[in-house]
Parts: sequence; C-alpha cells; structure tokens
Amino acid sequence: MDLRDHILDVPDYPKPGIVFKDITPLLGQADALGVAIERMAAAFRGERIDVVVGMESRGFLLGAPLAMALGAGFVPARKAGKLPRETRSKTYALEYGEATLEMHADAFGHGARVLICDDVLATGGTAAATISLCHALGGEVAGLTFLLELEYLNGRAALGEHTVVSLVRYSS
Repeated sequence: MDLRDHILDVPDYPKPGIVFKDITPLLGQADALGVAIERMAAAFRGERIDVVVGMESRGFLLGAPLAMALGAGFVPARKAGKLPRETRSKTYALEYGEATLEMHADAFGHGARVLICDDVLATGGTAAATISLCHALGGEVAGLTFLLELEYLNGRAALGEHTVVSLVRYSS
C-alpha cells in the first residue's frame, strides 16, 4: 500500500504559500492506519522499547497504537500547562517565538528505552526538544519514527545520530 495515496495536500493552509499535508484521510481508513502502525512498529520490533513518547497532538494518535503494537507503554509529551502532576519541561524555538513541551517527572524510569513518535518531521525542533526532555528524565532514546517527513526542511540535522524512520518522504 502506498500511504502517500491517503495523505491530501491542502494548499494555502494555514497561510498562503504553505501546502499542508493532511493525514486525516489516512487516520480515517482502518487499513491504511493499520499499515502505517505496522510499518512503524516493524522498524523497531527487534529493539527493546519500554515506552513510546508521542508529541502533542497528532503524535498521540499514532503513538498509542504504536506502543500497543510494540508491547510498550505510552507517554504523552504535552504543551505547557496540560499535565496535572509534577512535570519536566523543555522550551524550544519556533519560526516565530517559542514553545514548551512537558512530560510528567515520573513518566518512565531511569534507563528506559524510549521511541519518539510524531506525524511529521519538519524542521526537527519539536523532536529535538523531546529528545532533550527524554534524556532529562533519564531515558535512552532508541529512535524516532514519523508518518511523513518534509526532507526539504532538513529536520534530521536537528536530531543528531539517532535512528530516524519516516514512512513517507517529501523532497519538495
């Protein structure tokens, strides 16, 4: 199955000149979603994965079923102020301003093997912040997986030497 067939281009969203990659058609088709989750899991099935960290918000939609497929727990990386207990946070730069991600301070134990999951790898800023946050909590990042990657934004450069798996890659 070519997952690209289930991702729609939406021109001029959220602003003129941007072509948004809409994954909701893929999410709405059980067969396409199942194939995506299976391919993400297959890339890391031989590894010990203790938890999958999904980045807010679409990383939740892929991360939870991915964790189930790998027999791992799921940990959300949320925007600031969304978690009810003690958290650790990481602030990072955006194109215009900054954002903060948080995880519960006790999200996983020291030495836990973590797989980071999100829908899109663009500039890599959110993923790099998540790597940093996982390290701050004592986790060992086993890799990162994305449904799609916008290669022309060179996000892999922000992720260091970590294993990165993207199912669909756009070069322009």
